[in-house]
Amino acid sequence: MSSLTEIEKRYLEKVLEMGGGWVLDYSDATYAALFERFGIDIHGSRFQKYGTSKAKKMRAFWELENDQIVGQVLDEILDTLAVEGELNDREYDQSVWNKSKEIAARLRGVRARSEPATTIDKFLDQEFATPNLDKLPLEGAVVTIIETRIEEARRSLKGGAYLATIFLCGSVLEAVLLGAARSDPEQFNRSNACPRSEDGKPKPFQNWKLAELIDVACAVGVLKPDIQKFGHGLRDFRNYIHPYEQMLSGFTPDEHTAKVSMQVLKAALASVAGER
Repeated sequence: MSSLTEIEKRYLEKVLEMGGGWVLDYSDATYAALFERFGIDIHGSRFQKYGTSKAKKMRAFWELENDQIVGQVLDEILDTLAVEGELNDREYDQSVWNKSKEIAARLRGVRARSEPATTIDKFLDQEFATPNLDKLPLEGAVVTIIETRIEEARRSLKGGAYLATIFLCGSVLEAVLLGAARSDPEQFNRSNACPRSEDGKPKPFQNWKLAELIDVACAVGVLKPDIQKFGHGLRDFRNYIHPYEQMLSGFTPDEHTAKVSMQVLKAALASVAGER
């Protein structure tokens, strides 16, 4: 079991917004994908000793797992929260976040950073060359279309058409991840993050949303975790095609959002092609 004190748990429950049974805005699928990367089946019966809400499973996780794994998971959640603050202007208590990072660092046996790392800038500074598209799990005819759309996305970004850039990047990423899922259906369907129908069976791949493809691909190791962390602008890109939905969401992409989306696409292509 972890060595978290009651006072430390108070800080963590505050920053993770666990008061209503939730943990931030994680869905069942994204929660499963997060823990699956650390070899944890958070929705399994082992973590339901206090109940089935995400907050109660988190409390059971704190009690049942060792300091190192608890610290690693908390670090990932806190870093993701900081990224959402940068990308989506999400508000969170900086002092409580800092204290929570210190707690996670203590569990891991390392020194904590006093401020959030400029993770987005570091991500944008990385160089991801477009891989050999023939390495992607796609049919030959689709590869040609993908190549054309990537070039159109580059031109859109350069020309200031930021929403068009996001549409193009989202459509390419969706096609590539759909190809990856179809090339290894057993692995994708076996994931705890796999979206399921009411009968408990995995949904057909063609019915998966891009957000679900990203979550499962990250959970099974096809994509690196940074794709899930920075891919917010792409996850629900289909919603923004409809002006009314865009208005309701308040989504107004700027150059920075478009650049992050393009970088996410390039990093994802490199991951799927095995070049990262």
